[in-house]
Amino acid sequence: MDEVDKKILNILQTRFPLVPEPFDAVGEELGLTGDEVIERVRRLKAEGVIRRIGAVFDSRKLGYVSTLCAAKVPEEKMRSFVGVVNGYPGVTHNYRRGHEYNVWFTFIAPDPESLERDLAEIRRRTGVKDVISMPAVKTFKINAAFEL
Repeated sequence: MDEVDKKILNILQTRFPLVPEPFDAVGEELGLTGDEVIERVRRLKAEGVIRRIGAVFDSRKLGYVSTLCAAKVPEEKMRSFVGVVNGYPGVTHNYRRGHEYNVWFTFIAPDPESLERDLAEIRRRTGVKDVISMPAVKTFKINAAFEL
């Protein structure tokens, strides 16, 4: 990764251009063509430096509800539990932890009733009854941009 790649990553993280041709705008700022920027982004993605490029929305402002869930999943049910949970479009993160509640996931739904219905369905489908829902009482947002 060279200095130009680092400059591209800084721009993409913090001020992605909201214009019809965003990669052309990034390129113009850095003295590159849009195609050159796209090629560098493709390479960085192939190398695993970039996982995805996408918007982050405030689900509450869009009228949705969300919760952080912790589940106590027996090892023999781990693969099937994760498969079921990941099948729900409202699951945004799902990760394993070294804790008695060993699977944590975030879940977004259109309303509280849908959220509770889907969590009950996950419990029923997986046989894992110990799934705790912990909706946020107060939101603290930390900017996760990494200056390169």
